[in-house]
Amino acid sequence: MHVFITGGTGTIGSAVVAELLSNGHTVLALARSDGSAQTLESAGAKVLRGDLADVDVLRSGAAQSDGVISLAFGRDYSSPDAIAQAITEESAALAALGQELIGSDRPIVAVSGTPWVPGRASTEADPLPTDGPVGGRGRSVNTLLDLASSGVRSTAVRMPRTVHNEGKGGFAGLLTDQARRTGVAGYPGDGTQRWPAVHALDAAVLFRLALESAPAGTAWHAVADEGDAVRDIATVVGRRLGLPVEAVSEETFGPFGPIFAMDQPASSTRTRNALGWQPTHPSLLKDLENIQP
Repeated sequence: MHVFITGGTGTIGSAVVAELLSNGHTVLALARSDGSAQTLESAGAKVLRGDLADVDVLRSGAAQSDGVISLAFGRDYSSPDAIAQAITEESAALAALGQELIGSDRPIVAVSGTPWVPGRASTEADPLPTDGPVGGRGRSVNTLLDLASSGVRSTAVRMPRTVHNEGKGGFAGLLTDQARRTGVAGYPGDGTQRWPAVHALDAAVLFRLALESAPAGTAWHAVADEGDAVRDIATVVGRRLGLPVEAVSEETFGPFGPIFAMDQPASSTRTRNALGWQPTHPSLLKDLENIQP
């Protein structure tokens, strides 16, 4: 397949590009800067210059490809307004990509997050949240999945709270960054709340499998660790950085505070059984041992 991908230089995207290329696919990747273009070309991808906000460029990329993987998302998480703007931009991008594929039976794989369900691990059958600080992402992904009835093989890969590689990335990465800034490896609440996790290289395999074979209108969970206690995550971070481990207020983590404090384990049993996906890379707690002081 010739695959158009957005977000191809991020933690997930760079792994997905490598996974596609190593399995016989070719890649056309959106690049908004010279640096990104050079990185993608060095990896073996062709480059389409443009920004996620340029829907005409996105349509062009989708039109000349056999399938699409949409991973790009804004990088400014500093305020609720910044996150809302990133969600609005992502929603418009998904709509443009999906519309370009109508009637073609070509695949598009979008990224979303695992939902949370009180008292149990969420499953692929649980709906995405469509309210709250990130509810807009759920609504835009649901709209894309609805295009299954319009000749689009639209699917979603739901990512856990932490996608990691070499001890970096995701919510655990944000905890680490906060610890470096404040001198305390802090965790919200009592620390018993659980976050699911996956290694980026394992997640990349699932994106490829979904692109190649997942039925239209389906959602899948890229979950390797069903739920690591946040206090355990902070303990490893504190030990690696030589910092005390303490409970801190939700407000310490800005707009993500309420989400950080939630218990939100997730299962990937259906994904593993249906698509044959088997994570093989280190767990989050093991991978965090790569954090450098």
